Amino acid sequence: MSSHSQDRSVVGTTRRAAFGLGAVVAAVVAIAPVAQAVPAHQGFVPGCALLAAPGAPNGKQWTTEPALTIDPAAAYTATLDTTCGTISIALDAAAAPRTVNSFAFLANEGYFDHTRCHRLTTQGIYVLQCGDPTATGMGGPGYKFGDENLAGAVYPAGTVAMANAGPGTNGSQFFLVYRDTQLPPNYTPFGRITAGMDALNTIANAGVAGGGADGTPVADVVFNAVTTAQG
Repeated sequence: MSSHSQDRSVVGTTRRAAFGLGAVVAAVVAIAPVAQAVPAHQGFVPGCALLAAPGAPNGKQWTTEPALTIDPAAAYTATLDTTCGTISIALDAAAAPRTVNSFAFLANEGYFDHTRCHRLTTQGIYVLQCGDPTATGMGGPGYKFGDENLAGAVYPAGTVAMANAGPGTNGSQFFLVYRDTQLPPNYTPFGRITAGMDALNTIANAGVAGGGADGTPVADVVFNAVTTAQG
């Protein structure tokens, strides 16, 4: 996804304006809109809290991908406690063990807590992008790891997949699909939403700041806490 990039080689916001609707998919992988760290545009969005839980992203960094500690044969879940409601995810450790392992590691480190979902796309593709403690589309945990589960990958509503800046550049950013979306099989699917699609649709229906189709969500979507569990 264009905003699913995590390094400064991505296309900037001035280039983003030049993309037409036919290039929205390309934009999802190559573009990182600069979101405000403390958004000033948010108003009241029904279903979303006016204030997030107190705290700030810890911004921890690591030089290498965490060692594999999950059991790929076990079932894992994730819970996203957001300012717009709770989203529950069934994680696919069998198909994407490194991805689920990294996500669980970061969640256990409190890495996602107090981070904002920085990008919403409402035309061509239908995703909410999260997982960047800088809320710019260019942040990450310091390490990158390879792609998984790409053969025949599709992105129906409810899919949870990794954002990236090209092959083998997965870090912490991921996206939630709120409506069936056509994308090339370049983004590791690693889970599916089992509850909370109403919260995701609340965010999508509020739209993008400034009335565009791709950028900072009007709803101030903050992860108060992200947790994972086995079983």
